[in-house]
Amino acid sequence: MANIYVPYGTVEGQTAQIADYIAEVIKAQGHQAETADLKHAGDTLPDGYDGVIVAASVHMGKHEGHVTDFVKKNRGELERLPSALVSVSMAAHGDEETAEGYVTKFEENTGWRPAHVGLFAGALLYTHYGFIKKHLMKKIASDKGSLDTDTTRDYVYTEWDGVRRFTEDYLKRLASTPNHAPGQA
Repeated sequence: MANIYVPYGTVEGQTAQIADYIAEVIKAQGHQAETADLKHAGDTLPDGYDGVIVAASVHMGKHEGHVTDFVKKNRGELERLPSALVSVSMAAHGDEETAEGYVTKFEENTGWRPAHVGLFAGALLYTHYGFIKKHLMKKIASDKGSLDTDTTRDYVYTEWDGVRRFTEDYLKRLASTPNHAPGQA
């Protein structure tokens, strides 16, 4: 049985939901998982984990600064342990090249090159936005040709089956990693 740490950064909460779902999938496979909002948990990677899946949302073309700080501070451990990155962006909903570019910038900025990367679409949470952000996001959606501009409702684009498959694949890689068999640190 492996113990996986799932630290995340989120702004509107969709990445937190994705991190929680990843933890549920890990637990359903008979392992342990703990999620942590890096905004509140700090930038130290706790001891005792067999693997790490870092989840971060992208806003204005960048992953959150506190996630970047966490990765920079813990890069050595992230390179030693089986680790993965989950990047959540609206670009992952139809503009994979841009979504991959966000990850490339993140890797250049942190020096961490995760072997396993998941690109997942987030959500347009109009009902959670303030007046200005709501209308800015509506304009961006409209400019990109989206019909999802009804600001009285939310649009969730996360492909949950893809998140599950990503997590299951990560667990298979973890189990096959030399010196990192589940339960051995």
